[in-house]
Amino acid sequence: MTDNRIVMPLSRRRFLQLSTAAAAASTAPLIGVSGQAFANEPDMPVKVGYMPITDATPLLVAHHNKLWEKQGLKVETPRMFRGWEQIVEAFLSGQVNVVHMLSPMTVYARYGSKSPSKVVAWNHTDGSSLAVTVAHPINSLKDLAGTTVAIPFWYSIHNIVLQLLLRKEGVEPISDGTPSKSQVKLVVMAPSDMLPALATGRVSGYIVAEPFVALAEVKKVGKVLRFTGDVWKNHACCVVQMHEYDLDKRPEWSQKVLNGLVEAQVWTRDNRDQAAHVLSQQSGNRYTPHRYEPLAKVLAPAASDTQFYQDSGAVLHDEWHSHRIDFQPYPYPSYTEKLVELMKQTVVKGNSDFLQKLDPAFVAKDLVDDRFVKHAIERVGGMSVFDQPEGYQREEVISA
Repeated sequence: MTDNRIVMPLSRRRFLQLSTAAAAASTAPLIGVSGQAFANEPDMPVKVGYMPITDATPLLVAHHNKLWEKQGLKVETPRMFRGWEQIVEAFLSGQVNVVHMLSPMTVYARYGSKSPSKVVAWNHTDGSSLAVTVAHPINSLKDLAGTTVAIPFWYSIHNIVLQLLLRKEGVEPISDGTPSKSQVKLVVMAPSDMLPALATGRVSGYIVAEPFVALAEVKKVGKVLRFTGDVWKNHACCVVQMHEYDLDKRPEWSQKVLNGLVEAQVWTRDNRDQAAHVLSQQSGNRYTPHRYEPLAKVLAPAASDTQFYQDSGAVLHDEWHSHRIDFQPYPYPSYTEKLVELMKQTVVKGNSDFLQKLDPAFVAKDLVDDRFVKHAIERVGGMSVFDQPEGYQREEVISA
């Protein structure tokens, strides 16, 4: 069953309420919905929370391939959520303890709401696109002026990249009112609601994680205008978030969680088509409501797609040799620093004053705990396994 609700942005007040409850985890065991203390139990199960997008692939592959069980961990069936507010609530209340979360949202959580949680790894790289309607001749960013475009969340890489693209073309992003001929109005919408909105003309486009853009292509109601990975090379969209209490009080458990996650990324890179089958609704676990075809278009696209997207202009940097979605787990500090810089320039609804006070270099060290992922990467052979240079540094490449 498809949930087509429009998800309103998680309010600062609501986030603060949730974070107040979660803050107890920094000094005491986290309390689950049953009232039982579980955060300090060494055999606590891995409880994954995820959205039905390809960003969640490593978490679902780790479960499907029993990689956490092989580490000696107990594991519950992953819980699928339909909106970001729901996954945040479940994580902060302790119903789930390993989640993938929009990377800008983790900045909001820790510094806007004082949530005691940390980024422990990247879940994937790239994996998002800007889709536009085929009902009207939209062939450039300027053609979007005067229309409405949907984003999944204010604090999302999608919002950041879209606004980079719009500003380059001299188009102003706005969050309220009716857009002029030099503006684009942005609205937050649940990913599952975006395709119907595009098909009925309520929006002229949307930018979101896959396979919701691939679905528009398969159903022939939308086309890719630009891939986010062709704007910000090998960027993270969703990252893996865990409770700080678990990282500090259960380091062995936390290490095993990261070991399984990294092994899942290695397997996925080598078995992209099989991963599409694992995630599809036809599989036994029914991890997502999506059929194999759109998932394969993202995870294991046909070789002919490369030339098609270069010809259409969706890919301008073919020299990057980017995948539509790829997988490497290390959370580069340079990315976090650039993310904070760009967040300060991005239009969002609500009070974002906390952003202006953040030092990007401090955030890169304080928000991210890379102890466990580094060890997990070395276990599988180092960064070269992910086609990355050895060492844990890089320069960010952004070309709108």
